[in-house]
Amino acid sequence: MTEAPESAGPNGRAHTRYTPGTPCWVSLMVHGMAATQAFYGELFGWEFEPGPHQLGPYVRALLDGQEVAGIGQLPPDRHLPIAWTPYLASDDVDLTAESVRLCGGTLGVGPLDAGEAGRLAIGSDPSGAVFGIWQAREHLGTGAAGAPGTPAWNELLTFEAASVAKFYEALFGYEERPVALAGFDCVTLCLDGRPVAGIHGVGHALPRDRGPHWLTYFEVADADTALERLAGLGGHVLTAARDTPHGRVATVTDPEGARFALIQSSR
Repeated sequence: MTEAPESAGPNGRAHTRYTPGTPCWVSLMVHGMAATQAFYGELFGWEFEPGPHQLGPYVRALLDGQEVAGIGQLPPDRHLPIAWTPYLASDDVDLTAESVRLCGGTLGVGPLDAGEAGRLAIGSDPSGAVFGIWQAREHLGTGAAGAPGTPAWNELLTFEAASVAKFYEALFGYEERPVALAGFDCVTLCLDGRPVAGIHGVGHALPRDRGPHWLTYFEVADADTALERLAGLGGHVLTAARDTPHGRVATVTDPEGARFALIQSSR
């Protein structure tokens, strides 16, 4: 984790509307919808509501009535890596999607409408890491932050940070802030002086079956307790909990193999 995330507003509420370039939503496409909902419901205390139906079988995860994430179903014949995907806010998804192409990225889905919720596209950066773009209408994005069970941070794990950082900077005008850690290839992406996401170059330490990918951190009250619960629910621990300047962190997967991180933030 390259930088502490922005703090939430009063009562853990996030922004009403996200600045373009800010991660505003995370979504997961899986094969077993019911089993996945049961896993994350037990792990994070999420409840679920269906929709938008334009995305096929899809549910929104709620925590204390606030939307925090989405889970959708992959078609049976689609054998894609199961992965959490962050969505970056945009005021014009069509223009941003065109910029993805012009800057050397690839567009995989859309732009397309998700009913009255908003408009989206899914692309990949020049290194192959997948991310989404979200233009909000009725659905503004993640509605809570700072509380256990909410997304806390998004970090790109890639071969080398500087070159791919230029791609994202061209899309959203991020300011780059190098992280002063000896031996670490890290860049923090900032908007208006505040950190919104990180890029971590790890070279050949990338998983062979994944390649460059975005990693979402979810807040937990106690990292060690959450790891025990996760293992009991069929998840897997990839890196044991360790203390960092930003809190206690562990990297894990859910039963279908989606990687994510747990963080017990420093208070």
